Amino acid sequence: MKLKILFAALTVCGTMSAQTDDPIVMVVNGDPVTRSEFEYSFNKNNSEGVIDKKSVEEYVDLFINYKLKVAAALDAKYDTLTSFKTEFAQYRDQQVRPAFVTDADMEAEAHKIYNQTVEQIGPDGLIRVAHILIRAQQQAPQSEWDAAKVRIDSIYQALKNGADFEELAKRVSQDPGSARQGGLLPFVQRGQLVKEFENAAYALQPGEMSGVVQSPYGYHVILMKERKMLEPFEYHHDAIVRYMDQRNVRDQIASQKVKQMVKDGNGQVTEAELMERKAAELSAQDSDMKYLIKEYHDGLLLYEISNQLVWDKAAKDEAGLANFFKKHKKNYAWDTPRYKGMAYHVKTQGDVKAVRDCVKKLAFDKWAETLRTTFNADSVIRIRVEKGIFKKGDNALVDSLVFKKDTTVTHLKDYPIDAVYGKLLKKGPEDYNDVRGLVVADYQEALEKEWVADLRRKYAVKVNDEVLKTVNKH
Repeated sequence: MKLKILFAALTVCGTMSAQTDDPIVMVVNGDPVTRSEFEYSFNKNNSEGVIDKKSVEEYVDLFINYKLKVAAALDAKYDTLTSFKTEFAQYRDQQVRPAFVTDADMEAEAHKIYNQTVEQIGPDGLIRVAHILIRAQQQAPQSEWDAAKVRIDSIYQALKNGADFEELAKRVSQDPGSARQGGLLPFVQRGQLVKEFENAAYALQPGEMSGVVQSPYGYHVILMKERKMLEPFEYHHDAIVRYMDQRNVRDQIASQKVKQMVKDGNGQVTEAELMERKAAELSAQDSDMKYLIKEYHDGLLLYEISNQLVWDKAAKDEAGLANFFKKHKKNYAWDTPRYKGMAYHVKTQGDVKAVRDCVKKLAFDKWAETLRTTFNADSVIRIRVEKGIFKKGDNALVDSLVFKKDTTVTHLKDYPIDAVYGKLLKKGPEDYNDVRGLVVADYQEALEKEWVADLRRKYAVKVNDEVLKTVNKH
């Protein structure tokens, strides 16, 4: 999700609590930054558990770079894009929407859920029974039902003669879930059991045992353990609240209230306008909320402009990657040789050469798809292939045939012939695709540094060193 990515990249933004004495610690492109905002951000990103902790002086540059990137995004009008507005509104509204719901609303909903449950349970209340089941399939021949009946009759007779119900259920009941509990089932209400079982169970009083009861599942003997009506609302209050939290009931109520407010507005107000008003109201009341919303806003801007100018650009700029690799090729040298190719396994000797001929004139990144469509396109899998850039120890077959290492090669079943094809690279990668992940990361870092340097030249930054000295010391 984009929000996770932008928060991973955004290591320098936070919320703050308003203070009466809150001097300006810096001004970035005309935008003043208060000491409390900087302190919150610094403390948040240098808390316990953070490995790479920074001093205040070290953190200043990170913070300024973040502010400069946001300024660049605003100058580039990223905040006017429909896609940005939509996504920001979604994040903002996630924080704002619950504020439309009061504690009284939630309490009323809890009562509603309780009353609906009481109504569903009905006047017969809840029952808890134990049972012993001897199964017979509904479509089974009569002989199977007759055998089950003989067995349940003997069990019923043993119970009448004083056998312990719980112990007998554990030993002979064919309902494994309840058998482990001595036949005990959870509390149920009418409508939750098959009709035949339910009618027999509800006819019992606590301590009473039924006769043999037939249902679509077989034959039962039922023991009534407990009957009750639902406890008062207060008894279930906390459980109902947890149920509501788990099902995001607050958000559902908020959505209903907002829709009703729009309806009552008779076309004079939209849902978006209500959200904007509520966000402004909450921000005025709570500085933490104000800066959380700002964090979403600026973080999305940072993600969009960084993705366009650095992350996505570097990943897709093939010419740039090639040129960067050429200039810095020595940085990617290997300490040991690599084998660029494949280890493969075939059924027939003829396919050893056929595989080599298939790929020998192709670029390395085309091998896999070409081999698949040539040899494994239908239901018959002719070859098994492991393609890559292997160092010693990565693949037993490559170790044996290329690196001449004394190792055990496990042959694949149905593919008795093993072979390798490729080239040994002794000095390092041939091109950037051989180490693409590393090159992309380094190219992104280079673009980032170049971009930040340009932003530093473009935008004015003034730091109040005297105020900076008082960070976390006032």
